[in-house]
Amino acid sequence: MKASETFLNSFNRVEKWLREALGNPKNIGFSEMVRRLSRNRDSQVKIFQDDLLQLAQLRNAIVHEKIGDDFVIAEPNEWAVARIQEIEHELTMPEKVLPRFKKKVTGFERELPLMKLMEIIAKKRYSQFPLYNKGKFQGLITLRGIGFWLATEATEKGYVDLHHHKACDLIFSNGKTANYQFVSADTFVFQVEKMFKEISTLEAVLITDDGNPDGNLLGIIRPKDV
Repeated sequence: MKASETFLNSFNRVEKWLREALGNPKNIGFSEMVRRLSRNRDSQVKIFQDDLLQLAQLRNAIVHEKIGDDFVIAEPNEWAVARIQEIEHELTMPEKVLPRFKKKVTGFERELPLMKLMEIIAKKRYSQFPLYNKGKFQGLITLRGIGFWLATEATEKGYVDLHHHKACDLIFSNGKTANYQFVSADTFVFQVEKMFKEISTLEAVLITDDGNPDGNLLGIIRPKDV
């Protein structure tokens, strides 16, 4: 099969998906469908908008400027073929957070002595600490939050006393936004990527079966993971 045929087959499937996503509208071209879906906050189309619009021009050149049945003016290169196939896969079969980010996540009690927390960091190199109070989620401690707390303590008091503090004293919050979000196991990866882009304070996304903060932790996603 020629590259142009492979490209067009994948492109046509993408176009079919776009049309169905919009409820099968009539008299709307490919580029307009891309633009409309890109304005939808719950759609992943915006991620691929620029490439789709460029690839649409290539499709038009292949289809409308054919010289003969066996000859097309614009034969797509390897990148174009691979890219439209990648977009097709991401649109029609978007990846979910599980199993990709499934991992054992250890929770800690909010009353954990701060010195014990520091020992855990030194020995096990943990960087995120979900805190609970008898099974109820309380907050997320991260190395960034610990560093901020240490700097504040040293600045305000002139010294840092670790022996009279507990893990819950380090919970970061500015009263408006948190440094964590919970999602269900059915959440798509592109939705988590959008969270990290839109929430500047977000340091981790925690996964439970149904997104309930008090549920069993099934995994955790950090910015560098996506």
